[in-house]
Amino acid sequence: MKFFATTPKGMEEILAKELTTLGASDVKPIRAGTAFEGPLETAYRACLWSRTASRILLPLKTFPAPTPEKLYGGVKSIRWSDHLLPKNTLAIDFSSSRSAITHTHFGALKCKDAIVDQLRSIHGSRPSVDPISPDLRVNVYLHEDQATVSIDLSGDSLHRRGYREKGAMAPLKENLAAAILLYCDWPADLPALVDPMCGSGTLPIEAAFIAAKKAPGIKRSRFGFTGWQQHDRTLWERLLEEGRDLEIRDKKKLPAIVGYDKDPRAVRVALENVERAGFRGSIHIEKREFSQCESIAERGLIVVNPPYGERLGEVEELKPLYKQLGDTFKQKFRGWNGAVLTGSPDLMKSIGLRASRRIVLFNGAIECRLLKYELY
Repeated sequence: MKFFATTPKGMEEILAKELTTLGASDVKPIRAGTAFEGPLETAYRACLWSRTASRILLPLKTFPAPTPEKLYGGVKSIRWSDHLLPKNTLAIDFSSSRSAITHTHFGALKCKDAIVDQLRSIHGSRPSVDPISPDLRVNVYLHEDQATVSIDLSGDSLHRRGYREKGAMAPLKENLAAAILLYCDWPADLPALVDPMCGSGTLPIEAAFIAAKKAPGIKRSRFGFTGWQQHDRTLWERLLEEGRDLEIRDKKKLPAIVGYDKDPRAVRVALENVERAGFRGSIHIEKREFSQCESIAERGLIVVNPPYGERLGEVEELKPLYKQLGDTFKQKFRGWNGAVLTGSPDLMKSIGLRASRRIVLFNGAIECRLLKYELY
């Protein structure tokens, strides 16, 4: 079977490595995603284990759709009874680039009409639409008037691990945090990790997930395939059981993971997230000023996602903080590896250290650099 995993730009390389490790074949990274092949089990494993993917898609058909009529006809030519029944609910995610159909809501309506019209003609009734939590989510991508229709096996985006409160704002998505850590080769037998500006705790929590070999999807209550007509429940239960067995639960076998933040509200949220993620006692979160941060081992990884400053005045105000960042790295974390994610080229210079590698990543729409340092 052919599948496609989506991911934010800049994370394709690390996603391709992940999928290969999970048993995928013919892995081909392209812009904002990776194509791969394998049995259904491989796609299920990707949903459960991928730390960097956003969605796992099962393409059903690709066809020319230069007009609304061609789009409707192409979608209607798929045998939808193989995938959902009239009693099920449905949602359409439609996106378009360089195509005649530019209005995404209109495109989604045409696709929805094609599916429900076909099922009504066969069964005499039709599925209802549920945009929030449907039994089946259908993804339609129109590029240069070529439509690709896929089943979204992930359902909700895979970066939602289930440990954050719904609606909580965070500067860093979980899969971006995981990509930062994987690009830094965490844990690589390092005994410690420190995040001196941990905010809601995303980097320390994702670090614990990786170190504990805990499947990032293990706490999610549902996936897109659970309401799909071809869902293999026995296979999925086996993979869940396998995931639970692989997790390292002995805290003594895990590296020391510490998050600091000067904001008491952020510390409170981080502690709640740590609890929900199942890492109470494995991650230490503490209110502490950045100037008070210290090394907790002879070597480790210090990783920081500092504020970027969106306006010129803010950038100027942040330059002393970035200089302090570089000074702290040099003076207190000698022998460690360092990593900084920033979206400001001006602020990078203020760190005053030479990066061993610069990796382009996107935090939402902001083009960022992950700067890696060897602090010898």
